[in-house]
Amino acid sequence: MPDAYNPGMDLAKLLIIAVLVAIIFSLGSALFQLSRGKGDSKKMLRALTWRIALSVALFLVLLIAGRMGYIHPHSLQIQ
Repeated sequence: MPDAYNPGMDLAKLLIIAVLVAIIFSLGSALFQLSRGKGDSKKMLRALTWRIALSVALFLVLLIAGRMGYIHPHSLQIQ
């Protein structure tokens, strides 16, 4: 039986998707700087630092959202 509708769940999902898109964008930016032969290493370092910070932030958001009940893990039914 599905749980009752929780509007906070939609907000949590949107936030998670937005952070994932930002992580991918940051990684793409670092790859672009790396692929340019004379790319600026400071820009690449900044993009990778943002990626790490966003990944840690996403992990914390997942923990908090799970603890507050905004997201629910599903369980596999093993027969």
